[in-house]
Amino acid sequence: MLPGGAHLVAAKVLTVQSVERCKPDAARRLEIPDAALPGFYLVVQPSGLKSWAVRYRIAGRPRKFTIGSYPLFDLGTARAKAREALQTAATGRDPFAEKVAAAEAARAEPADRIDMVVKLYVDRHLKPNCKPAYAAIMEGLLRNHIVPRWGSRRIGEVKRKDVVALTDALTDAGMGTGANRVFTAARALFNFALRRELIETTPFLGLKPPRTEVGRDRVLTDAEVRLIWRTADRVGFPFGPAVQLLLLTGQRRNEVTQMVRAEVTGDLWTIPAARTKNSLEHLVPLSSAAQAILEGVPRIAGEAGYIFSRTGTAPISDHSSSKRRFDEAMLAIAQQCSTEEGRDPTAVTVAPWRLHDLRRTCSTGMAKLKHPIHVTEAVLNHRSGTISGVAAIYNRYQYLDEKRAALEAWAARVEAICGRGASHG
Repeated sequence: MLPGGAHLVAAKVLTVQSVERCKPDAARRLEIPDAALPGFYLVVQPSGLKSWAVRYRIAGRPRKFTIGSYPLFDLGTARAKAREALQTAATGRDPFAEKVAAAEAARAEPADRIDMVVKLYVDRHLKPNCKPAYAAIMEGLLRNHIVPRWGSRRIGEVKRKDVVALTDALTDAGMGTGANRVFTAARALFNFALRRELIETTPFLGLKPPRTEVGRDRVLTDAEVRLIWRTADRVGFPFGPAVQLLLLTGQRRNEVTQMVRAEVTGDLWTIPAARTKNSLEHLVPLSSAAQAILEGVPRIAGEAGYIFSRTGTAPISDHSSSKRRFDEAMLAIAQQCSTEEGRDPTAVTVAPWRLHDLRRTCSTGMAKLKHPIHVTEAVLNHRSGTISGVAAIYNRYQYLDEKRAALEAWAARVEAICGRGASHG
């Protein structure tokens, strides 16, 4: 008989099945020792509730450490925590006393300390309300730049001069527009604290991000489109055809590179809401040129059906390194052409460009071909400007034919720029 009237039964190696099958005794609490780890017990209450515990000795005195309830703690997790507690006790330290001290220390931590507010903001706002990728970026900015600098301070202690000092330090370190991202993340954190009444005002009032950002309006020239298409042919799968599809469809980078075959039915590509920037399902008619590219890429085995994948288990994600190699190939082709034309290849340069410029070039190209702005916005999945509010709901499918015509016309224009055979990769 154990303290408290508990009944100790014979030790046996606890398994998932034996824990599930263990029945309560209506008259008394049962403690079932684990033969695989002496000192570790399954506790079964007369009510049927199950929990885990560890029994050990400190300075010759028996002690009990409660791990937690089952199934909140499964067998594997509970056994690992029991082993950790027994190892602590073997060194002469009391795991129960340390647990109590840790709980008291946690209660003593001020809820408005910045590292605590960051955790609250991540758990209560970012994770429930934002897309995982955005939430991860914002959390990373806060934990990498705000917590190390201000984490131990109470949020109400941070003043305007501290914000200025932060942004100055970031820009002096050469972060550039990255300093703006940290500023934006920190400002959102303080606005969250303001809504929670953890602070009465925010030190960001009246302050602007440290760097002025100029919106990009780069549209690729016909010569650049021709060179990019030719380079994509040379680079090959998977990055090459992905670049060509970006140019032909005008969709965003991740929407294309994370494309799966199940999203394509005939000449229609349905991008699910979970993968679009505005969280709205988007229908993209595929031109004959775009269909030819998809038909030409190899099929990589994998349940997900990723089209642009090296492994079949995940889409390509090395965009930066692939783009760097792509630019190197562009320069090599441009130099080769210069040599063939009798010009100095060492004088050849390739102007910097980004993958997003392909989207802008597609949009501008359709506009130059006299397609209405609302059709262009529909192709880009924009819900601002001419397509917004109630109109966005009623016109969701209305422009499907117009989008198809615009994208076919743009594909024909690309073929004219790149030469015969461009539409077939």
